[in-house]
Amino acid sequence: MITLITGTDTEVGKTITTAALAARAGGSVVVVKPAQTGVTPDEPGDLAEVGRLTGVTALHEGVRLPEPLAPTTAARRAGVALPSVGEHAKSIDELAGRYESVLVEGAGGLLVGLDADGNNLADLAGHLTVPFRFVVVARAGLGTLNHSGLTLEALRARGLPVEGLVIGAWPAEPDLAERCNLEDLPATTGVPVIGRIPAGVGGLGREDFLAAAPGWFE
Repeated sequence: MITLITGTDTEVGKTITTAALAARAGGSVVVVKPAQTGVTPDEPGDLAEVGRLTGVTALHEGVRLPEPLAPTTAARRAGVALPSVGEHAKSIDELAGRYESVLVEGAGGLLVGLDADGNNLADLAGHLTVPFRFVVVARAGLGTLNHSGLTLEALRARGLPVEGLVIGAWPAEPDLAERCNLEDLPATTGVPVIGRIPAGVGGLGREDFLAAAPGWFE
């Protein structure tokens, strides 16, 4: 199964959520990042963080760009030709034939462009031939109902399957808005909240992360 991890915005906890999904997956797992921005060639990126937390070694990065911008913008400024979403999809389909779980972490939100034509993660999904599903990572606090609702509306309009929402950083002491959002998100989006990742768990060691991760999901 292919799981595409997108967010309602940037910095919502997609990478830690991806690591947690890898930890709960069981069997053989590969993690794909079609576009990594904001890191230099010798810096660890998001996939290195997933590997550090989970021990997964099958990590595939499509293209790396130094400026912390949307991939299309960063590539234009760097003079780099981006692979098409069709090329990414072909590679992901091939990986699905070799691994039981393929996790694909997007860049920023759902509609952020991934190739020179502005195609995004939803467009990439349309090129896949292997069954897939989306997991949407959302914030806990104010604004998440609107951002989550818009993201799910875009996915639904394209007829793309969604497993559910994951709150990417759930506080130890949630405030009133966060508690209410947890109750209201399913009604607003039409999909369940399937997980809450405790804030700060990216600082755990691998053994503790792997032991705790399955308990963060419903």
